[in-house]
Amino acid sequence: MLIAIFALMLVSVVAIALVISSGTDSALAGNYRTSSSAYYAAVAGLEEARGRLLWKNPDYINKANAYSNLLSATGVPTWGLQQVLYITNPGPGETVNPTSANPANYPDTEYGLEFPHWGLGGATIFQIPSVSAGSGIPGPSYKWVRINAVSEQAINVDVNGDSQYNWASPLVYDPAPAYIPTCPPANPSPGLFVPCPTPTSNTAVQALEITALAVAPNGGQRLLQYVVAPLIISPDMSDQNFPAALTLDGNGVVFQSPGSTSFKISGLDLCKPAVPPTGLPGAVSAVGTANPGDNSSISTALNPPPPSTEALQYPGAPVLSSVNPPGYTEATPSVSNLNLPTPGNVLRQSWLTPAALDAQMQDIVNSADVVIAGPATGTDISTKAPLMAASSPMTIVVKGDLNLAGWHNTGYGLLLVTGTLHYDPDASWNGLVLVVGQGVFSSSNSGSGGFNGAVLVATTRDNAGNLLTGNTLGPAFFGSKTGGYGSNPGFGINYSSCLVNGANGPLSYKVLSFREISLPN
Repeated sequence: MLIAIFALMLVSVVAIALVISSGTDSALAGNYRTSSSAYYAAVAGLEEARGRLLWKNPDYINKANAYSNLLSATGVPTWGLQQVLYITNPGPGETVNPTSANPANYPDTEYGLEFPHWGLGGATIFQIPSVSAGSGIPGPSYKWVRINAVSEQAINVDVNGDSQYNWASPLVYDPAPAYIPTCPPANPSPGLFVPCPTPTSNTAVQALEITALAVAPNGGQRLLQYVVAPLIISPDMSDQNFPAALTLDGNGVVFQSPGSTSFKISGLDLCKPAVPPTGLPGAVSAVGTANPGDNSSISTALNPPPPSTEALQYPGAPVLSSVNPPGYTEATPSVSNLNLPTPGNVLRQSWLTPAALDAQMQDIVNSADVVIAGPATGTDISTKAPLMAASSPMTIVVKGDLNLAGWHNTGYGLLLVTGTLHYDPDASWNGLVLVVGQGVFSSSNSGSGGFNGAVLVATTRDNAGNLLTGNTLGPAFFGSKTGGYGSNPGFGINYSSCLVNGANGPLSYKVLSFREISLPN
């Protein structure tokens, strides 16, 4: 009997331990589920804010120019350091007020820790509602998302190595700070933040901080934070634009003129026409090269002895006056070397080597509206981007060859082709065309189409698709691989800064850093 009693007690102890262990496991699983639910709700808040910073989003923050003091007309941030925008997302019967001192209203206690010199009481506050709940379906359970400019002190990082955490200057992000005339430090490492009172660096864009608080229905809380910067695609270090109507980036480039009076490459900006009698027209180079030797050979080819009129087909910078500008006539083709160490005519260093330029193109692929596997045709573009229009330009990537033969349509936005672009002059494109990869732009047949915006051709990969080694781009090709352009090679390329700006970004807001912030118990 004693043995039976002891055995029963032992079994009872084991059973009780199993019950307790099961309860503990259930509690742990419940806590994990609650924590995970709050975490992903906070991520959803971060992503809503990041998406609504993009100008082509139908729920864009600055829609109808409602917050022109925070975002420019082209969607580039112009945030003041003491300007704060909240996206609020209250549940049924809730009041969400991040500036409130009432704990029931989900106050933002983190902002004052990051910006102690003024706190929320010294900031200009804007609030807009979330759009996460659509068609009556409840959205994620985050409570608010804050968007604001960022300083060294706010992120607790001495980004310029001066042993100080600057609190009075907003940070800008510079992906290629090789030429910075006014913004210290003089030569920061690529890809670092640069503290400036204003984003005066020619390649710098303002960094923003996005912070999201999520509270799960059963009480779990998470506070997450991004630092983001707009992704703008531009090789020009002077004004985040393109330095030529046609840019041939690389060494030993091939440029074949069709020799037709109907074909023209013009650097005179369609968006900035001359205003008589004294206004100057906006202009960039008609053809730009990265190598002085290529510049010289193309200029010679396009400037044959009189009475040829071929040179008249390549007008562009410099334009000094609206009538008979001194030092420039249309009898001189506008062909420039763009890799000059002067403001206004400089290619970013990241556009001069295969690996760096290829990385720039990968950013486009990652943020594209449509990615098409090549070989592709114009029909593939029409099928996969049916909503593309002048009012809704898109970013289209063709990974491989694109043949536009028989495509009698017009594209709008940014087109990236990583293989060969077989161009049919019956097709048109308004925006930006990048042929970067194998770097071959080959035209044939006849037609009446062309390009309004800008075109860039560069070779970063060999015929097998392998990235070129070393620091030298291959020879880009612009001409006809089929032996002739055709009797009517189209109207050519007309530069338009408006169409370029509408195509080159911001394409997205790139996440530069991510962290979770501990909440007080």
